Amino acid sequence: MSPTQVKILVPGNHLMIGLLGERDEQLRLIEQAFPDARIVVRGNEIAVDGADAERVGRLFDELVTLVGQGHRLDVADFGRTIAMVKDDVSPAEVLTTELLRSARGRTVRPKTAGQKRYTDAIAGHVVTFGIGPAGTGKSYLAVALAVQALQAHQFERIILTRPAVEAGERLGFLPGDIMAKVDPYLRPLYDALYDLVGADGAQRLLERGTVEVAPLAFMRGRTLNRSFIILDEAQNTTPEQMKMFLTRIGFGSKAVITGDVTQVDVPGGRSGLGGLRAVLGEVDGVAFVDLDNRDVVRHRIVADIVAAYEAADRAGRDGHEPAAGGSGGTGPARAR
Repeated sequence: MSPTQVKILVPGNHLMIGLLGERDEQLRLIEQAFPDARIVVRGNEIAVDGADAERVGRLFDELVTLVGQGHRLDVADFGRTIAMVKDDVSPAEVLTTELLRSARGRTVRPKTAGQKRYTDAIAGHVVTFGIGPAGTGKSYLAVALAVQALQAHQFERIILTRPAVEAGERLGFLPGDIMAKVDPYLRPLYDALYDLVGADGAQRLLERGTVEVAPLAFMRGRTLNRSFIILDEAQNTTPEQMKMFLTRIGFGSKAVITGDVTQVDVPGGRSGLGGLRAVLGEVDGVAFVDLDNRDVVRHRIVADIVAAYEAADRAGRDGHEPAAGGSGGTGPARAR
């Protein structure tokens, strides 16, 4: 057998459908992803030759491990698995990491190499910054790890907070008291909590004060001990608010700060997240994890949209057409 040829013996014909897919759909995805490999299937033996033979062989080894453990990979999962192998990351290691079993019985796991780096960073650091576009699971995974840590009695409470920034709407015109006015801004955090522990479980945690959901302004003057604290949408903090928040962290606490530096709505564009890496990057116990369009786990089109905006940003454009009769205006404020 030449150095560019690899053979994989699949331990059981029953695994072949999980590897190749219905009507060989997944096999065709592999062939498209690795055009320099020739794949021949005979029974439960897969032979691969060509320049990409080694990587394709490693991919099949990883897939055999996953399918053998009962994982059912859809087309999106399959695409992410291929991407991980191309980046020399083990899909089996990433996709078999169990963070939490939700109230509906669904196992919460990282789905990309970036998400695995993110969850590992949260586990190993006091303060973790998760920075990336919408759909990368920044907030959801942080809440999942907070719930898991609370259930393991590592912390006494969870605090979920985010700035209430007026993006085109004024709070004063919304009905109700201050909490009713800011509730729409906090709703994504409630949604994640309800999905993970169920409506009844979330309501009990909120009523007992074990979980607190509040706007960032309510954190001023407090010292938060034995707490798992999540600051969401941190790109919409001011530098002063960010400093205030980070100095609230007390003994036995952990903080996760999430944000997307391309979606700054704070007045004047003075984001508390921009430039923070240069200030805190060398502080022991602080981690920064960057996520990108490869880590988007929503509908495929979301990843495509994120990639298109990133490409436009690299080209020096802001994604907007120039104003009629003018030479173009500035786009949304962006933190760099």
